Amino acid sequence: MAFLTINGRSVAYRLLGPKANPLVVLAHPLGMSQAVWDDVLPMLLPRYRVLTWDLPGHGASQAWGEGAITPAALAEEVLALASHAGAERFHYAGTSIGGAVGQQLIAEHAERLLTATLTNTGAVIGNAELWNTRAGRVRQEGLAAMSEEIVPRWFAPACFEAEPALKAGWCTQMGRGDDEAYAKLCEMLGRDTFTGKLSGKGVKVQLLGGSEDLATPPATLEALAEELDGAPLEILDGVGHVPSVEVPELFAEKLLAVLAVDLGDVGSRGVDYTTGLATRKQVLGEEHVARSTANANSLDAPFQQMITRLAWGELWSNEDLTRRERSMITTGILAALGREELTLHLKTAKRIGLSESELRQVLMHVAIYGGVPAANHAFALAKELGWGETAE
Repeated sequence: MAFLTINGRSVAYRLLGPKANPLVVLAHPLGMSQAVWDDVLPMLLPRYRVLTWDLPGHGASQAWGEGAITPAALAEEVLALASHAGAERFHYAGTSIGGAVGQQLIAEHAERLLTATLTNTGAVIGNAELWNTRAGRVRQEGLAAMSEEIVPRWFAPACFEAEPALKAGWCTQMGRGDDEAYAKLCEMLGRDTFTGKLSGKGVKVQLLGGSEDLATPPATLEALAEELDGAPLEILDGVGHVPSVEVPELFAEKLLAVLAVDLGDVGSRGVDYTTGLATRKQVLGEEHVARSTANANSLDAPFQQMITRLAWGELWSNEDLTRRERSMITTGILAALGREELTLHLKTAKRIGLSESELRQVLMHVAIYGGVPAANHAFALAKELGWGETAE
């Protein structure tokens, strides 16, 4: 876990995975913490860089100061964290109040979003009277006392039957939160809604809900879908309010389907240049791509466009293989052929996160199947670029 100071307040976050992968930002529900994503992370990290964080007064994030908490302020935290991760555009997934923050991003910062997956949320969640009453009770009774009442609403009954310790665990987690920050977030949900603010934003959105969700039932998601110009909605059978905890494998499967680049029918129309350029920048870095573009002239500009669409769009954007696997294949081929781009892809292998032992095995395969001189040259070049440690 790491910390970033945003507007004078310490925010706890995790940033996992190599910078060469697209960024996915995950936002947790009210009263919980970024731990709700723990069982989803292993399925995302082979292909994506993942950023999770704790809401104000939740988990390890500092409590809120003076004044009300607004969706705009929470969206500002997301944008600050994404910028800190070096991502101009990113995928976003949020549950419950995390979905409300996602709606703020769609409404005001659509240009920063690649996709938005909103789960168990609504343009309007409950009503002001309900949330203001809860805020008052939290200030009076405390989260620890109220957790016994609130936590059972998060999960489907079958989930508690399968995991008897689940309730006590999340009651403990909720009870450690800051009462005032939680109360202010309740007031935000009662005050700030998104009716009439989400249409025509041009963001690819997927909605997910649970058939057993008491807090945001399917009807709430259906109303949100209408606000989002008929965005696709799927209700997960037998699931409550927090699918990332209840059915992490299923949730990851649904999320990965949204995140995947739409390659379309590449045999007939190909991948657009923009898709390839985004992947090329993620894998090779903004500076390298800027230099390649700047150096192009009338002779090779069409060539640069072609490789951006074909190599980086149709090949590297395809998720049948991870970028890590593609890096190993590309490095091995270039080493065997002795091509000058080997230098670039040895640097890229580090950016993608290949280990020393993985690179060693790639080049040893080159020695057996491509020739010892080719492997010897590649090992020497890799050492020049900083791979390996000097023996003492």
